[in-house]
Amino acid sequence: MINTGAKDLGGFLRSRRERLTPDAAGIAPGITHRRVPGLRREELAELAGVSAGYYTRLEQGASSSASPAVIDALAAALRLDRAEHEHLRMLAAPRRPTRSPSRRSRLRPSVRELLAAIPGTPAIVIDHRADILAWNRLGHALLAGHIDVDAPNTRNRPNVARMLFLDPHHRALYCEWSAKAQITVAALRQACARHPADRGLERRVGELVAQSSEFARLWARRPVRTCSYYVRQLEHPVVGRVTLANETVTLPDDDQQIGLFYARPGTPDADALTLLTQSLDPWPAPEGPSRRENA
Repeated sequence: MINTGAKDLGGFLRSRRERLTPDAAGIAPGITHRRVPGLRREELAELAGVSAGYYTRLEQGASSSASPAVIDALAAALRLDRAEHEHLRMLAAPRRPTRSPSRRSRLRPSVRELLAAIPGTPAIVIDHRADILAWNRLGHALLAGHIDVDAPNTRNRPNVARMLFLDPHHRALYCEWSAKAQITVAALRQACARHPADRGLERRVGELVAQSSEFARLWARRPVRTCSYYVRQLEHPVVGRVTLANETVTLPDDDQQIGLFYARPGTPDADALTLLTQSLDPWPAPEGPSRRENA
């Protein structure tokens, strides 16, 4: 079960308070033994300029009403980075749901056409639940050639988080699996803050917590990180080891992202992508949006 609202705000505050050492916060060591990791509640409250009782109510989930000034003061006291600060703001003032909490994301036909227009670049589209809404043929071959290419158009769409933690074929792609796992969990944490009433997202996280101890451990740490660009080494079953950059582009009018994978021209990695492209069967003529997608 996902904690939302006041409980999730309190959990995030507690995780960051326990992470912050007295030395990092500029607090002189005391003569008594510290029984808690990180700062005490009253120490953090003093740094933020709020009462200890008020801060305790926030952390215990008894209150979710915190002004922007208080949130900014807590972020400064906790030494939050920019992504964590924004996450704290979302938890303190969650948005009202703007969509049905169980509605499936729909892909605009123009985005599907865009994927088809870049056949030499692996590309996928995911939504805030990490469901794969579409991919071009090379994106499918790079990331999930072992499953049906038409899978994004079915009712049980592939999900990049589920594949990463529960699909051994997909997991084996990542030479630095731990780094990819942390980014994936952090993205889901931020999605939960943006969509606190999304039952589909809640079910997805609940499934992963129940079926993967690794996911459950990372989820409990409440990671928050914004990453739109990174470089990954993949161990691909067809072309071997390949190093690719991954650029993530957020669509302006949807809570969806396009992931693009590319290599520097003239490198062995670019040659590997060319080889992967040549290994594909001919791509059938486009038939427009899938009927199942619009059902």
